[in-house]
Amino acid sequence: MDRPTPQNPLLIMAMDHRASFGKTLFGVVDGKPTSDQERAMRRAKQLIYRGLREAWDGASLSGQAAVLVDERYGQTVVDDAQRDGIVLAIPVEKSGQDWFGYEWGDDWRDHLNRVRPDFAKILVRDNPAFNGADRKAQFAALRELSDDLRGMEIPLLYELLVPPTDGQLASVGGDKERYDTELRPELEVRVIAENQAAGVEPAIWKIEGLESAAAAEAVVAQIRSGGRHDVDAILLGRDAPRERLRHWIDVAAPVDGFVGFAIGRSIWEEAIEGLQKRRIDEEQAGRSIAQEYAGYAEHYAFAARRDPG
Repeated sequence: MDRPTPQNPLLIMAMDHRASFGKTLFGVVDGKPTSDQERAMRRAKQLIYRGLREAWDGASLSGQAAVLVDERYGQTVVDDAQRDGIVLAIPVEKSGQDWFGYEWGDDWRDHLNRVRPDFAKILVRDNPAFNGADRKAQFAALRELSDDLRGMEIPLLYELLVPPTDGQLASVGGDKERYDTELRPELEVRVIAENQAAGVEPAIWKIEGLESAAAAEAVVAQIRSGGRHDVDAILLGRDAPRERLRHWIDVAAPVDGFVGFAIGRSIWEEAIEGLQKRRIDEEQAGRSIAQEYAGYAEHYAFAARRDPG
């Protein structure tokens, strides 16, 4: 894998969803899928991957094809991606938790050593206003993970979500878009700085959409502070509507330091839901996924050529 750049971005099809995937699309109750539901989820992930491959086979896309997929329901995709030379990231965090924990408990290292992905991905929810003791424990766990991954020579892909507290949301009149614009960028920079101070050192930060070039530039300035010139950022999708996600791409892609995206539900959720409800067949679903992915990849390439601002 080449290091991603604005001219050669990392374009990740994200499908590492586990708890939410089963609950919202397959009717899984209490996180305990039946054998039929497990088969349906595995088949859906294979179909999403097929859409990724169709997009690259059928369009002249610029960048590096990549997939973020879990072993639990996507092991076939893991195997296919490595066979096909697609950049592979796998999650190590337990799905659907407020605080970081390992998907495979103490066996997580064995899983990584077996798969040897291009990236190990974690999802972390944090906010400077969260409970201090819980944050301290989480930083300690993330530092240990970061150190272990460095020893294993597997880069860390850190997905950071900064959800608002009730007080923060109340301060902007309960308006989540105002929170995203007025409060979250500064909070995000603070959380990144605190991770760095705790010794957590990702290769790539996966960042929620930002509303201004100044906010994106502030994030890059922090992730590259202290001589971290080889650290990059990519944009995550957050299940956003198409126009909002394209706006976030327009903001981030021209900013030096942003080198791609990781988009999931915004690409494939409608197609998988349509397939589950038998409104469309597998061929139509795969074609829809390929078109959506290619559309975002082309939009990113176009936006990256613009001047930031």
